[in-house]
Amino acid sequence: MTDSSTASESRAADAESTDSLSTTDGSLDGEQAAVPSIVDPEVARQRIETVVRETVEDADARGVVVNMSGGLDSTVTAALAVDALGPERVYGLILPCTKLGATAARDAEALADALGIDHDTVHLQPLFARFGSVVPDSFGFHDEPVPAGNAIARFRMMLAYFAANATDRLVCGTTNRSERLLGYFTKHGDGAADLLPIGHLYKTEVRELAEALDVPDFVLDKEPTPGIRPGQVDADDLGAPYDVIDPILELGVDAGLEPDAVAARVGVDVTTVTDLLDRHEATAHKRRMPAVPTRDRDR
Repeated sequence: MTDSSTASESRAADAESTDSLSTTDGSLDGEQAAVPSIVDPEVARQRIETVVRETVEDADARGVVVNMSGGLDSTVTAALAVDALGPERVYGLILPCTKLGATAARDAEALADALGIDHDTVHLQPLFARFGSVVPDSFGFHDEPVPAGNAIARFRMMLAYFAANATDRLVCGTTNRSERLLGYFTKHGDGAADLLPIGHLYKTEVRELAEALDVPDFVLDKEPTPGIRPGQVDADDLGAPYDVIDPILELGVDAGLEPDAVAARVGVDVTTVTDLLDRHEATAHKRRMPAVPTRDRDR
């Protein structure tokens, strides 16, 4: 772990101004911290929809492509895009990668139908199986679940960008702030997008916005999962549920408090806090553009 001053500087670089968007009640005055909360969901909704419209207009694009999983983040993102652009300018891409993903795919199809958007379902199993058959044995393709899972995420984004290029649209990503700050996404996979409408919202705030958007209960009740491996859920991967993760990130990253202070405010052990903040720092490269040497004028 880096020294405290370096860690604080690293976290400060990822702290973004949220002005009146969200609040953590009592988080900075010694009281028990609450989960991040949107002050006014309608204002937050209008801001997001304005960004979506302006981004599409600035690119002179026909609309957006959204990878839909049947989960909370993609449903909220698609709903916001529909409100901003109209259903005829939003295209849903549903990309199951396992047999167990078929149920989620059916949910995504039903949600796309409810939103009134065009959509297609592409099963990735044949593509992924073919990929596995040509990967050198030395890569341990069948023995390494993380690289294989990242490959699936990149296949999904490859198809999203193919669809976007073919239809003159932008790729509308579905990553939230909790995932971004923890690097819980695949670089050049689900982390790749032309715009991230909910990228500034913690997962708990996305849920709050979903309720304001009247997202169906069956979506709200789902256990958050990246949908890569059978039985995989976010809380297991990250070591805590989002109602614990989000106040830790807001206090430790946004407010820059030290781990022991964060632990006291949130009511968890210091190890949980340091594990999450260490993960935030270790994944900083995923939130940056590629490193480029400084151009020498005297070259």
